[in-house]
Amino acid sequence: MCERPGRHTVHASGTVSEGVRTLFIRHKWPWLGTLLLVLVLAMFRVSGMPGVPTTNGAVVVPLNMPLPRLFDELQERTFHFFWDHADPDTGLVPDRYPTPSFASIAAVGFALTAYPIGVERGYVTRDAARARVLKTLRFLYTAPQGSAATGMAGFKGFFYRYLGMKTGQRVGDIELSTVDTALLLGGTLFCQSYFDRPNDEEAEIRFLADEIYRRVDWRWAQIRQPAISHGWTPESLFLDYDWRGYNEAMILYVLALGSPTHRVASNAWDEWGRGYAQFWGTVEGRRYLAFTPLFGHQYSHVWLDFRGILDGPMRRAGFDYLENSRRATYAQRAYAIVNPMHWAGYGENIWGLTASDGSADVERTFAGETRRFRSYWARGVGARAFDDGTIAPTAAAASIAFAPKIVIPAVLEMHRRYGAHIFGKYGFYDAFNPSFDYDVPLKHGRRIPGVGWVATDYLGIDQGPIVAMIENYRTGLVWRVMQKNPHIRRGLERAGFAGGWLDAERATARQDLRRPTTP
Repeated sequence: MCERPGRHTVHASGTVSEGVRTLFIRHKWPWLGTLLLVLVLAMFRVSGMPGVPTTNGAVVVPLNMPLPRLFDELQERTFHFFWDHADPDTGLVPDRYPTPSFASIAAVGFALTAYPIGVERGYVTRDAARARVLKTLRFLYTAPQGSAATGMAGFKGFFYRYLGMKTGQRVGDIELSTVDTALLLGGTLFCQSYFDRPNDEEAEIRFLADEIYRRVDWRWAQIRQPAISHGWTPESLFLDYDWRGYNEAMILYVLALGSPTHRVASNAWDEWGRGYAQFWGTVEGRRYLAFTPLFGHQYSHVWLDFRGILDGPMRRAGFDYLENSRRATYAQRAYAIVNPMHWAGYGENIWGLTASDGSADVERTFAGETRRFRSYWARGVGARAFDDGTIAPTAAAASIAFAPKIVIPAVLEMHRRYGAHIFGKYGFYDAFNPSFDYDVPLKHGRRIPGVGWVATDYLGIDQGPIVAMIENYRTGLVWRVMQKNPHIRRGLERAGFAGGWLDAERATARQDLRRPTTP
């Protein structure tokens, strides 16, 4: 199993924490080391920030600080969403539950990420997790790929966004999704590096993960080079949009740049960054790449450790992508405190806007104004953002590795104030809206008079970041394991990232990808 770090402050470049530990903890005066770390953490509290940027843009982040017991319960309950509802034959995971649902290929990626976390937390055994991962990867590896409109799971190595839970085949006219495939591959490559023991089963996991990744034809998806398309359908061919920053697709470009078989040229990252101009802005007094919903600041960070590593745009900005996500998180809280639209409940510990379920697609009068409400929608903060009073617990909870000082009290307060209605068997339901108390037909969830609207489903793509980012905050598990993966390292380096752990451990990226004796 992966080694867990001790309880100490982690510096993005490693120099401060290692110096403190070497000088004080390993030698004669351990109490001085403890005192110094307490003083450092006190400075974080005085500044109101969980970390401060250094001269090279790295961020000092205190990891593994004690968490309230609620977070143990939240992480375990959320893990069991994936463990309990993966199909026993295909390993596919539903898009939502308990509403009957097709499988989400992105949710499968989050499930594959959750299983090793469950091993490390003691929720399941390594043997059980290994068997579950092997079943899932075997199915994905053998699922039919082709250009036909029906009967296929994907084409050119990519997968359709939604698949039948039992058949693993395309649902309706849904698109072949490049970014959902990338989220699937994030979990796949995490399992490739986590299951590193020299037995046939774990060797097969490594082999299958490598094959599933190698067959993805990223260059085929560059219909308008060097950008990568959002997707493709057999009926209409490529979609009209391409992935350009800033949003959740950073991991897509890192994977495309790291491919050993269908690698895109390095100018693809330049094209991705060309979109940044429209996202740089100042929101609630903070300058950052202001993609409005928080999921865009979370998804790639589930697997990619951006602490202290910088590409060209962030070298010019003077801070790393983790700091960017921290600023986005603080901006959301600041917005909730100001509460310019006077939504019910908003405040310093009730905040969090992202893509989530919502009440209904209607207009109603609120606070003397006509307001539009939405069902599933991307909500956020900043220019052109949409806000209808719907709060998603995943927005705050999955930001814990960026901003623990404000996330921990937010999660506690949401649970204290609304937990009787929004916290269930698998953790937080997807969203709630204390302002929506209208007797109208609902798309999702239920209305509770005097409380407002609350979701009744859990969504896989919102559950996954909660499990993973709590673990990254506690131990850095997913980040540390993914640092070992040669494909990830190669993709980051070809995108121009340098510094931090990439430089410090450049020589350690080795992976046994040998074919098992019995495939």
